[in-house]
Amino acid sequence: MMTIGFLGLGTMGAAMARHLLDEGHDLVVWNRTPSAADELVAAGAHLADTPAEALAAPVSISMLANDAAAEAVLAEGNLAGGPGRLHIAMSSLSPAAADRLLAVHEAAGVAYLAAPVLGRWNVAAEGNLNIIAAGSPEDLATAAPYFEVIGKRTWVVGDRPRQANIVKAAVNYDIIHAFQAIAESMTLVEANGMDGAAFAELLSSTLFPGPVYTGYGDMIAHRRYSPPGFTMTLGAKDLGLAEAIALEAGVELPSAPVLRRVFDAALADPELNDADWAAMAEITRRQLSHPDAAV
Repeated sequence: MMTIGFLGLGTMGAAMARHLLDEGHDLVVWNRTPSAADELVAAGAHLADTPAEALAAPVSISMLANDAAAEAVLAEGNLAGGPGRLHIAMSSLSPAAADRLLAVHEAAGVAYLAAPVLGRWNVAAEGNLNIIAAGSPEDLATAAPYFEVIGKRTWVVGDRPRQANIVKAAVNYDIIHAFQAIAESMTLVEANGMDGAAFAELLSSTLFPGPVYTGYGDMIAHRRYSPPGFTMTLGAKDLGLAEAIALEAGVELPSAPVLRRVFDAALADPELNDADWAAMAEITRRQLSHPDAAV
């Protein structure tokens, strides 16, 4: 089995790393807060003292929060070492950051793939993530066995890492629209004295099956936003990624300003800013009790 470095042990990263460990790989793990690795170490993983130690493995994977965290950890000094290594960045990053990271990896002699994932932490725990991957065919072939352990399907979307990050941002942009659509249509029903939960079941059982309308629709109907599977701050970050990609491409996103106002309102609300990102729906639903409120 291969020695794999894994950097970033939040809820998602820890679940992904556990599958690799259970598959029998020699796992070297690093996290900014070392105690996050305790369960993995107890199960047989090795705790790295520095990012460089984990990145020295023939194959390494990162699951870090944002551009700033990824670029701080995946710095050229941490990547220094022998040739022939591959790093797979599985975080949701901007395409601009992907370009910068690709250049840093090339300077250090390390191959680089972008492979962000679709699915919440429970899907990661089941090993059923969908993986959006982009990079050279050779690097994708090297990564394929590890993707098979972590996810149920890999969607190869291009030969440039930035392309995977663009597709992931576009998917999350679609999810944000679904939250707003659920909020608006549910508000129509509730404003007329009908049950939002029954309406959410109708949507997910008929025209809109799948995890977004099934899981998030029920969450919105019952206002179950804690503990967050994906935070409001991260949701706003992903909306920002879509806005930046559109600006770079010279594309207008007509609904983006409305979604931005909703997110800004949710982030400014102490009851919502630490909740799951689906709680953005409450900005619209609250207009039932505050009809003069503007989004």
